Amino acid sequence: MHVNILLFEGLTQLDMTGPYEVLASAPGFTVDFVAKTRDPVRSDHGLAFVPTRTLADAPPCDLLVVPGGPGTDDAIIDAEWVDFTRWQGLAARYVFGICTGSLLLGAAGLLRGRRASSHWRARELLSRFGAIPSDERMCVDGHIYTAGGVTSGIDMGLRVVADLCGEEVAKLIQLQVEYDPEPPFPGGTPKTSEPAIVQRYLAQSQARFESRSAKVARAAAAMPG
Repeated sequence: MHVNILLFEGLTQLDMTGPYEVLASAPGFTVDFVAKTRDPVRSDHGLAFVPTRTLADAPPCDLLVVPGGPGTDDAIIDAEWVDFTRWQGLAARYVFGICTGSLLLGAAGLLRGRRASSHWRARELLSRFGAIPSDERMCVDGHIYTAGGVTSGIDMGLRVVADLCGEEVAKLIQLQVEYDPEPPFPGGTPKTSEPAIVQRYLAQSQARFESRSAKVARAAAAMPG
């Protein structure tokens, strides 16, 4: 089972490293990190990752993994990233989008008529790509897996492994990484967080939402037929 994980500037590292830790532990899985060049790629907070493949030499994959992050906003209007995601996604047996990575899947035309999730602040934008937004933390529609937010990539990574390798393998990996989350505070979603916290986040994220919304509109207008 070969996995290609996309590396674009400004991705959120946990969107990639969380699922990677799970998938790389699955028996028989091999992983490539695909970027435009072999130069290090920086995450939204400056952590650098070294690609193993480029868009030009990446092999086809069984599982395509698309992380999210602020850099997704530029990737969805970048023809190279959109085209690569489209042909890789069409050829893959399974497709896995984490957080706002589902926006890139949408821009590539892979979510038309499908249920899909994303970070809650971007979820409504999926409809512009013909997707059916879902507020599920883990959304599975056929061979396409989308995870709601940053930390949900670990949950969905385990779900993917369970579906591909069996639940026992996934449970062994869950134990290996001692994944038993116990957050220090209630919250983490608009439904479970205090209303004042939700309103504060909405206010501080409004400018990014408006910028992202404009880029989604551009990407939707340029979607492949």
